[in-house]
Amino acid sequence: MATKRMRPSGTWEYIVRRKGILPKPLSLTFDTEAEGDVYVRRLEQMLDAGILPEDLVERRSDLITVDDAIRSYMTKVSLPSSDASLLNALVGRWRSHPLTGVDYQWAEGWVKTMKRKDILAPSTIRHYVGALARCFDWVVRSGSPSLATNPLRLLPKRYATYTDEDTAAVRVQDKAPKEDIHRDQRLMPDAEAVVRRILAGEKPESRQRGPELNYRPAMVFLFELAIESAMRMREMYTLELGQVDVDRRTVFLDKTKNGSKRQVPLTTVAIRAFENYVDAVKDEDPEMSGFEFDGGRLFPWWDGSRDRKVLAGVSVRLSGQFGRIFDAAGCGQVTFHDLRHEATSRLYEKTNLSDIQIAKITGHTDIKMLMRYSNLRGSDLAERLW
Repeated sequence: MATKRMRPSGTWEYIVRRKGILPKPLSLTFDTEAEGDVYVRRLEQMLDAGILPEDLVERRSDLITVDDAIRSYMTKVSLPSSDASLLNALVGRWRSHPLTGVDYQWAEGWVKTMKRKDILAPSTIRHYVGALARCFDWVVRSGSPSLATNPLRLLPKRYATYTDEDTAAVRVQDKAPKEDIHRDQRLMPDAEAVVRRILAGEKPESRQRGPELNYRPAMVFLFELAIESAMRMREMYTLELGQVDVDRRTVFLDKTKNGSKRQVPLTTVAIRAFENYVDAVKDEDPEMSGFEFDGGRLFPWWDGSRDRKVLAGVSVRLSGQFGRIFDAAGCGQVTFHDLRHEATSRLYEKTNLSDIQIAKITGHTDIKMLMRYSNLRGSDLAERLW
């Protein structure tokens, strides 16, 4: 319970103590006892739940816990959706852990927990660590006395890879350790031809009917745009008509996964597919019934909401629909995201662009990550040899 006393000036002083959340007693002053009782009662309820109110974070940076740092960072910094999703998953995990207790041993312990208790894939561990590391970078730059250095930046290379000890700890639980899965799935020419025929409305062989194609012209254009531009699914279906510049053969993306803006050049194939699609909508193609460009949206599946759950729902539905198309085409192992792999690989195969130039097209900020997408076929490489 907080202690309170009336000062000679007539104001009321309250002293609040909470070990593990407040590094030192917090002194608050109010004009009246009634005002102080109401505020402190609410404050103590939040502290009991391990939550430090934002107004205290603003006033006393030395009072920030890990959870408060995450909340403050998400409030004050414009984050890409990927980081926001990861940090939202971490909110509440360290509600009462002070930043003063964040050191290298804490960082190592967290990584060990993700491997031995949560049994996460190394790539997932790196995503979580990367998102929180960027949050801690912001805290350090803010000059908080509670966190002078970022211990997550001190983790060694391959920190997310399961060691022999990690593996043994996981197997004791009758579970298997996770390994990185580097997808190298390519859309082979024969399978691509079948996919195009199905998208054109042809019934797959050995099937009584083909998959249902809602807004078929839009599905055709989305497929062509994906395989010609290397854009991510969400980057495409959230496009507005005004973002496509036919004369300059570019698409301007102002909201991407990593938060940066970029211009994506379009091939003549993509431009032709765009024009065919626009004609279908404007000519009131029956298969696009109910959709028009009045709202500015390029595709019909998205209502313009930026709510993460809405976006995730659209992504799931489109992924499922294309999954059924690929399955009907006999290449069910291919996913829609593999089209980004395919498009990136074709940039390497069909152009003389440098890694940096290709990264500007695809939006990769890490060249190592880009190389995971450039899955060049061994047979194609062999043809270039003497």
